[in-house]
Amino acid sequence: MKNFFVDYHVLQTVPPSCINRDDTGSPKAAVYGGVTRARVSSQSWKRAIKLMFKELLEEERLGVRTLELGDYVADHIRKLEADIKKPEKLAEEVLKAAGIPLKDGKAKALFLISDRQAQRLAEAALRLQSGDGEREKKKKGDDELKAILRDTPSIDMALFGRMVADDASLNYDAACQVAHSISTHAVRNEYDYFTAVDEYKSSEDAGAGHINTTEFNSATFYRYATLNLYELYCGLKNESDILDAVSVFTKAFLCSMPTGHQNSFANRTVPDLAYITVRRDQPVNMAGAFEEPVKAKNGEGYVLLSEMRLMDYAEKMYGTFVDKPERAFGIGRLDRLKEMAEVSSLKSVSESLLEEVRGYLGEWRK
Repeated sequence: MKNFFVDYHVLQTVPPSCINRDDTGSPKAAVYGGVTRARVSSQSWKRAIKLMFKELLEEERLGVRTLELGDYVADHIRKLEADIKKPEKLAEEVLKAAGIPLKDGKAKALFLISDRQAQRLAEAALRLQSGDGEREKKKKGDDELKAILRDTPSIDMALFGRMVADDASLNYDAACQVAHSISTHAVRNEYDYFTAVDEYKSSEDAGAGHINTTEFNSATFYRYATLNLYELYCGLKNESDILDAVSVFTKAFLCSMPTGHQNSFANRTVPDLAYITVRRDQPVNMAGAFEEPVKAKNGEGYVLLSEMRLMDYAEKMYGTFVDKPERAFGIGRLDRLKEMAEVSSLKSVSESLLEEVRGYLGEWRK
């Protein structure tokens, strides 16, 4: 059986902040369970995850999403042959042959390319220029170049996928899915009125140099992501890359934070609770635990009540619609969590999860 899903359930409290804005500058929101919730889009948190990848992985193991595709490949050509003439023209020719035409050096839409793919295209461009790689048939040569863009995906490409509207053969299905984060309770936005002082202006003019307001909120968020290990296996193939992908995704999903208005609010926090499950049947989003919004009682806040609600809901699901997870890991201090998961530190949980992944990879190789 090839099914293997890792589900990440996180509860995280964020103080006054505006980490993800809409087009009017207001913190994003959603109506769920009949009340307005604070929301952080999946795109926003995935961007934060990808930025953390740069701290955890070498540059050559990651991809670049860019319109400046010609310049990117040309830079790799220069690395191989510093005194090459017109590397931009070579890059444009090899990309066109690979099925990605450029206009003024730019792709029609943002294109995600791995460092290794760019390097192999650069090598192919130099071979074709020298004649060593002269193609017997144009179609065969183009297919070989296009194959470069299908092979050797970066770790972030295998995790988050790639869509090429003009050529579906270059698509990569994402191995992970990330949900929009929502508050476990109702939220009402507030406004910060602030002024800035003109420090050079005459003291006789007491008025502020600038006046404005910033909209913000604070919330305890439920965050969810799921990782399809078999899809990751199909994309990366190499066991070392797969294990590194699981490791960095686990740390980055738990520890990253979108940076909107970070300088104004210094709202960087870490999760209050993480519940990570290994499943064979299907991924299970537990947002239903909070369809009825949590209500703070006696000044206790939302965290403890949200943690208990999540554990209760998980137990209810396991007794009705889905199986219990094959293995569950927890990070947090809630006693109830210890009854449902192996509780430890992030480092220990990550190591235990990787051991579980190794076991399943061994099954597939048999």
